[in-house]
Amino acid sequence: MVTNLKTRLSVQEYLAWEAENEIKHEYIDGEVYAMSGGTGKHSSIMINITIAIGQQLGDSLCSLHSSEMRVKVNDSRYVYPDLSAVCGKSSYEDESEISLLNPILVIEVTSPSSIEFDRLAKRDLYREVPSIQGYLVVDQHRVCAELYTRADVGWLLQVYTDPDDVIPLEMLNSELPLAEIYRGISFEEAQSD
Repeated sequence: MVTNLKTRLSVQEYLAWEAENEIKHEYIDGEVYAMSGGTGKHSSIMINITIAIGQQLGDSLCSLHSSEMRVKVNDSRYVYPDLSAVCGKSSYEDESEISLLNPILVIEVTSPSSIEFDRLAKRDLYREVPSIQGYLVVDQHRVCAELYTRADVGWLLQVYTDPDDVIPLEMLNSELPLAEIYRGISFEEAQSD
């Protein structure tokens, strides 16, 4: 999330306006925020994650949705995760099939402009969606992934920083090796970014 457009819209105004826009915008309680573009590292990490998880899903009843899929958090909040997963049939707000209602896992790859929002505000937003069992935040500037899993008292956090770590994605009956997430990514270059 980058910029607040300083325009308050009703949900109906937002949904109509968003349908006409080429740039995606998130909507939080009447505030509209333009989404930033991704970097080469961000894009490569997302492709790596998609391939690694997608290969494991195979013929299962689980499927992945790209960042083009909006998630409805509640009646006044809509966000775009970088990747979301559903097990079973995807449920949508309406026949346009743009606002997903039942993701089981959402994934965000951080960018400099969104890192705090991804780690704090989005974590709390995703907790409002009853179907979400896991929220994975992946850092694009260092080997680090934070997996939040739903518990009775909130989110349980597990942090993975060793390239040999494997993230258990129990909600999908799969796992995600950090080595696969960061395949082809050089961090020597990231230090000078």
